[in-house]
Amino acid sequence: MKDSVLGIDIGGSHMTAALVNLETRSLLQGTLCREAVNSNDTADNILACWCKIINQVFDGAKVTEKHIGIAMPGPFDYQNGISLIQDQEKFRTLYQLNLKQELAARLHIQPFQIRFLNDAAGFLQGEVFGGAARGGKQVIGLTLGTGLGSAFLDNGIAEDAALWQSPFKGGIAEDFLSTRWFIHRYFQCTGKVIQGVKVLAALGEECTEKSLIFNEFGDTLAEFLSPFIIARQADVVVLGGNIANAHPYFLPSLKAKLQENNIDIAIKIAELQEVASLIGAASCWESLHQS
Repeated sequence: MKDSVLGIDIGGSHMTAALVNLETRSLLQGTLCREAVNSNDTADNILACWCKIINQVFDGAKVTEKHIGIAMPGPFDYQNGISLIQDQEKFRTLYQLNLKQELAARLHIQPFQIRFLNDAAGFLQGEVFGGAARGGKQVIGLTLGTGLGSAFLDNGIAEDAALWQSPFKGGIAEDFLSTRWFIHRYFQCTGKVIQGVKVLAALGEECTEKSLIFNEFGDTLAEFLSPFIIARQADVVVLGGNIANAHPYFLPSLKAKLQENNIDIAIKIAELQEVASLIGAASCWESLHQS
């Protein structure tokens, strides 16, 4: 299976892996594996767990040439495969380790057969490669949830944009474009605590605060996105994450506000969900299919 690459998404509590067919730009049926990983464990135990999952996927399919793409959170030296994570509550034991070499030795392959990609960039790369933004040229990707993930695609290559920390409305962007903003705003409006966006979206239309809050969020998102859309001459914005699941409630105000700013752009909702990053990671080997 020359056209198949193992795509991997590394999270703080789990690892998801599957073989991706580069020709069809989709997962090979029956190869998806998701398992918990203790990111505070020793380096040896973390690597052993990763390799167990990788071998499990490879062993279940007839793969003649093993190539691996890994979507990994930063900070990280993606070119050389060296972890730079040290001040987060995850993967601190991997600090300064060359994961290309460590994994290659355990998997009995060569380091060049492993490539790394930023996880936020992987999400956007996946959606452009085989999802909602397929064919986009200048694309902005946002993952809206507990935090704010972001990436820019330029000339076919996605890179982490780190927009979460952008100065905005007297704070930073993530203060206004994440789950905690919805919780805080609902409490301001009602004096009541709500668990999250999914609960808010499920409230009936008799809840006037619901439309007020979602419309405000759409306006805020448009205000935040507008300068980046203009500066990058973007042709598509793709939205993912848990908040994007509630898009019917904020998309109209988002589009209306952009049009007020004389911005006409396609807004796409992510299609690949949890597998976007691993498909994006695998797509960094697209040259295999083209060769």
